Amino acid sequence: MLITDAMNKKLNEQIANELNASYHYLSMACRFDHMGLRIFAARFEQQSDEERGHALRILKYIQDVGGEVSLAALARPRDDYNSVLSIVQAALDSEMNVTRQINDLVALADQQNDYATRSFLQWFVDEQVEEVRSMTDLLQLVKMAGESSALLVEARLMKMMAAKKD
Repeated sequence: MLITDAMNKKLNEQIANELNASYHYLSMACRFDHMGLRIFAARFEQQSDEERGHALRILKYIQDVGGEVSLAALARPRDDYNSVLSIVQAALDSEMNVTRQINDLVALADQQNDYATRSFLQWFVDEQVEEVRSMTDLLQLVKMAGESSALLVEARLMKMMAAKKD
């Protein structure tokens, strides 16, 4: 095995963290759909898919280095959001939390002189910069527009999503 038992354990925890983030984004998407904000819902469904992809990326890495994958139970996601602002703020808070988790993994890899895992984790470090920036930008738009102008933010969000595809 190319990673330590401690690193294997922490990477398994991160799989659960990423799957929990995916599950929470899915819950947020459902809440947006319930509010009639279909573009927000679509964006948060995409984010849910991305987080699941992150979990699978870690899972594959554990397998590639001869570790053992151990999946944990997922926490029930919050579903009592009452505003666009509260959902987007929760999403940003989640991204900040994931960033701390990734940074902790990097610190462990550095501490253990685990250069392979350190190299693997760099993609996640870079990804979290993008994730935090994306949610920060969306939160700023929601705050500037105000709750009553969520449809205007949706129109802007739709353009942003289309630009990201190109």
